[in-house]
Amino acid sequence: MGGAVVDEGPTGIKAPDGGWGWAVLFGCFIITGFSYAFPKAVSVFFKELMHEFGIGYSDTAWISSILLAMLYGTGPLCSVCVNRFGCRPVMLVGGLFASLGMVAASFCRSIIQIYLTTGVITGLGLALNFQPSLIMLNRYFNKRRPMANGLAAAGSPVFLCALSPLGQLLQDHYGWRGGFLILGGLLLNCCVCAALMRPLVAPQAEGGGGGGGGTESRGPPRPPQRLLDLSVFRDRGFLIYAVAASIMVLGLFVPPVFVVSYAKDMGVPDTKAAFLLTILGFIDIFARPTAGFITGLKKVRPYSVYLFSFAMFFNGFTDLTGSTASDYGGLVVFCIFFGISYGMVGALQFEVLMAVVGTQKFSSAIGLVLLLEAVAVLIGPPSGGKLLDATKVYKYVFILAGAEVLASSLVLLLGNFFCIGKRKRPEVTKPEEVASEEKLHKPPVDVGVDSREVEHFLKAEPEKNGEVVHTPETSV
Repeated sequence: MGGAVVDEGPTGIKAPDGGWGWAVLFGCFIITGFSYAFPKAVSVFFKELMHEFGIGYSDTAWISSILLAMLYGTGPLCSVCVNRFGCRPVMLVGGLFASLGMVAASFCRSIIQIYLTTGVITGLGLALNFQPSLIMLNRYFNKRRPMANGLAAAGSPVFLCALSPLGQLLQDHYGWRGGFLILGGLLLNCCVCAALMRPLVAPQAEGGGGGGGGTESRGPPRPPQRLLDLSVFRDRGFLIYAVAASIMVLGLFVPPVFVVSYAKDMGVPDTKAAFLLTILGFIDIFARPTAGFITGLKKVRPYSVYLFSFAMFFNGFTDLTGSTASDYGGLVVFCIFFGISYGMVGALQFEVLMAVVGTQKFSSAIGLVLLLEAVAVLIGPPSGGKLLDATKVYKYVFILAGAEVLASSLVLLLGNFFCIGKRKRPEVTKPEEVASEEKLHKPPVDVGVDSREVEHFLKAEPEKNGEVVHTPETSV
């Protein structure tokens, strides 16, 4: 692809770790909430859609699937747009798309039209907001970045707890068409969040010629970069992370999808079964900021990759133990621990990616990772459903999900330890050795040469058979 100046802010500018960054964090919190909670919140309208169009549940479930597929699968497209136009313009267009899709859906006359409006257009709009918001968060925070990522990730459970009841309320009062129309207006807040994403600029140079002009310095010039930097695939750390994240997504979203049905299969009433997701979301709200705060500690942050691996292992182990639940109390305990581990994973996944690839390549790396995860998202829950159809036993679904997440934790842990950890450990060199090497490599200084030494050198005979032939002129 052709070269373009990437909107990464001026080189050499230190991340403010505060100031306007808190406004950026607030916008990222809202965008993350809409992006992850909206596909699930739309499900409250499914029964009305089934009645309106005479379709089945599997047909309406495709709406959420398309939304998630667009959110993950358009990652490279978002990277190209951000690198070409910058974060703020892309997010403004994305907010308009997200709103336009829901408004247009309120006038649809067939389920196919809803697939195209709510699924494709709104999904694309959310994707064009989600990825740039994380990129801006990465630029504004460095020392406090783990905590910032944890707080931004908390938007997902907060909005899930808010949007689902709101959707039900809108449906009861205005029907699904009125509900879609109002939600479309609500999504225009993404444009407000986009306006908060102010690009970083260097401060004015001091002593700049008597106060004229007031030109902002944008740092030293950078060489143009590609719109989609595929060189990240040459980074071992990125490859290991991408493989581990793709395996993790195969099983990560399976338990929340099936836990309510699991409870109903035990004979639990519908209201109590649905309350399990409320418990999970409530724990998740506090787990994400806490995980981000712990990761930001000086003694913990260098080991953030290993902490992420532990979070995945904890989540997989929770799935395996949850498969042994035999009553409602067991599922409540499972949801509590799953909420903790799920929150840890949500808070750490993009923080670790930022730490692996750095700021310069993050915009391309996140797009490629989301594309790989999109494939896993479309495989994971359906594969669990097919296993359930074949066995009629929920325990096997949880065991499969736990095994997949456990496998991803081992891939990240072992890959980082053997392929990355040793490579990145700098060799300790003694000061004496450094000084001697500097003397060896130090360029010669101007030394006065005696003319008699030159004369002796010219008269000297060459070495013969490895021995120096001494003459009266060369002997000391």
